[in-house]
Amino acid sequence: MKKIILFTFLFFNVINAFSQKQMPNVTLTSDNNKSFNVKNDFNEKDKLYVFAFWATWCAPCLNELDAINEYYATWTTELNMELIAVSIDDTRTQKRVKPLLNGKNWTYTILLDTNQDLKRALAIANVPYTIVVKNQKIVYVHNGYSQGAEMELYNKLKELK
Repeated sequence: MKKIILFTFLFFNVINAFSQKQMPNVTLTSDNNKSFNVKNDFNEKDKLYVFAFWATWCAPCLNELDAINEYYATWTTELNMELIAVSIDDTRTQKRVKPLLNGKNWTYTILLDTNQDLKRALAIANVPYTIVVKNQKIVYVHNGYSQGAEMELYNKLKELK
């Protein structure tokens, strides 16, 4: 019985820690060399910020961002949201980011987490990894992507709106 109570206590503490955690005070550079602080520059009241962590070598990441792109224009106006695509490509693979972006029609803000500071601060193990932030608090986290998951994200964003 004690083990069950302890497990339940730990489970709810972990869930609560993620659901109320704030974005870390980390500054990243965009694909056009502009600096953004993820905590201070994405903090419009009641706006939903979707941080999608991806890499050039991650096919599911690219599939997810392509799928969301089909609906993005509608979602931004309907849901008052913005997607920030955070590349975790390191110094070895970073040179692939700009050529890849040139072939995409993404209108997202693209940030480069070359030193993986934000990835480490959020304890992200694998990509694709999606975090939804509202009023500077992390309100939803999702790891992985399969076809159709963009509609699950859309439904979650509607709930959080």
